[in-house]
Amino acid sequence: MSLQPDRPPPELIFVNESPAHAAQVEALLNRAFGPGRFAKVSERVREFADFAPELSFCALEAGKVVGVVRMWRISVGNQPVVFLGPLAVEETERRHGLGAQLVERACAATEAAGEPAVLLVGDLPYFQRVRFAIAPEVTLPGPVDARRVLARSFGDLALSGPVRAR
Repeated sequence: MSLQPDRPPPELIFVNESPAHAAQVEALLNRAFGPGRFAKVSERVREFADFAPELSFCALEAGKVVGVVRMWRISVGNQPVVFLGPLAVEETERRHGLGAQLVERACAATEAAGEPAVLLVGDLPYFQRVRFAIAPEVTLPGPVDARRVLARSFGDLALSGPVRAR
């Protein structure tokens, strides 16, 4: 059941994440994932990865952050790639495809920057629609269901090896 059935899709502005968004982004991530987000293997990756704000985006509605996707520079084996996550959208905005829009925007910026691939940990049914597939040869720094390790390559690249800092 929709909370606001007659509401049109929001009027959004997409901008690169900046320090000015930090408090709103953290609040959104806390609402979306709760404190358990810090125990996930993706957080282990972010601990050593380099944040890429020029590849990360916020969706703003009337100046308020209603969605965010963060990107991080890592390597898989010896191959430099970008790690996507977290991706979060306000619950009231989820039915409009905002998450997929954020992923597509971040992937387009990543490809335009000359990066060869994006890696993430997530649900295949959701991310498959934005061209991600299981990356069976990639290992993360902690336990994770291998069916949730997904990649999107911008060429003929098959990722293989451990995830580590660049």
